[in-house]
Amino acid sequence: MAIDAKYQGDMEIILSHRHDLGADYWTTPDNRLIKGSPFSCLDSTLMLLELGMQHDDPILQAVAELFFSTWRKDGRFKLYPTGGILPCHTAYAANLMCRLGYVQDERIQTTLQHFLATPYTDGGWRCNKFSFGRGPETEYSNPLPTLNALDTFRHSSYLNNEPKLDDAVEFLLAHWVIRKPIGPCQYGMGSRFMQVEYPLWSYNLFQYVYVLSFYDKAKQDERFLQAFRTLQGNLVDGMIVPQRNSAKLAQLSFCQKGQPSELATKRYLEITANLSV
Repeated sequence: MAIDAKYQGDMEIILSHRHDLGADYWTTPDNRLIKGSPFSCLDSTLMLLELGMQHDDPILQAVAELFFSTWRKDGRFKLYPTGGILPCHTAYAANLMCRLGYVQDERIQTTLQHFLATPYTDGGWRCNKFSFGRGPETEYSNPLPTLNALDTFRHSSYLNNEPKLDDAVEFLLAHWVIRKPIGPCQYGMGSRFMQVEYPLWSYNLFQYVYVLSFYDKAKQDERFLQAFRTLQGNLVDGMIVPQRNSAKLAQLSFCQKGQPSELATKRYLEITANLSV
């Protein structure tokens, strides 16, 4: 699918930011690939894919090369030139590479094996960076990196064929009951979580239901079904209306706050299709 004519303006706005950070493709001269949200290299590419840009577009091919240049032989991605290599960064990168069509690439297969070898005791994934200090709540995995890892695996043959992924699903379903902020980065399910956010890239109700809808472990679970019904309760005339996104995206028509979004609704219809199988 190519980008529809009605979204050409959105594409042009996204492309207009590609040199904002001092280098091409929305990044810095030292390739900080997730700096500058919502017009980072990662986020801008996700938006172009959402608009329908083809995988073989030269821009997306160049972005793929940038991300693969940060790949390590153990499967991790180092998205910043300094500092540690964090599981959340690897999940971001692997998810994007799968969306760009590289799930069968041997480097991504190595990354998937890395994730399967490194879950925390509760089934999710976490890092040992405690930006908010330590407490009982930090003994959990981090929900968003876990959700992003599951979003990555849904593109693969491991989907609904790997018990470790069921454990990760169970961890996220348990958070629906816990609700409080958990993990070293303290992701919670408060009022902000319950607001529908689009594009799908943060820990919120829409992203949570969307990703889990691909997993058989979740589909008939009452915790998931409660989350799904909550999302349904936010529909307006059967359409998804973004309730929250960055003010910097206000000019983009496909994800305007308070306005029905055809592309967001397309994602919602994927959820309903998943649940009918």
